[in-house]
Amino acid sequence: MKPGHTGFKHLIHSTGYSIKGLKAALRHEAAFRQELFLCLLLIPSAFWLGQTTLERLLLIACCFLVLIVELINSAIEAVVDRIGPEHHELSGRAKDIGSAAVFVALALTVIVWGSLAYERFF
Repeated sequence: MKPGHTGFKHLIHSTGYSIKGLKAALRHEAAFRQELFLCLLLIPSAFWLGQTTLERLLLIACCFLVLIVELINSAIEAVVDRIGPEHHELSGRAKDIGSAAVFVALALTVIVWGSLAYERFF
């Protein structure tokens, strides 16, 4: 934290950095845009599919989890790419693990949405 940036001032700066990060993800990350579009479709559907408040929250939380993990993955990729374009085993491993985290978040989303849909309709 920078000197003098405490309390409300810190909150204002942190919020600005977060908005800047979201704009960068929208501008530079196709996967984030695709997942955001999917979430914009799924979140309203959660109010239709979920029968209780807890079910709705679970469905929506899965959507946000995918976006959160994608943002972290994109940050990892940006840092690795900043270091250099040459292939390095650790760089590749970092990118692969970040990608795997996104895959696991997407798999969780499919399991949760699929389970609740199955429970409701079958």
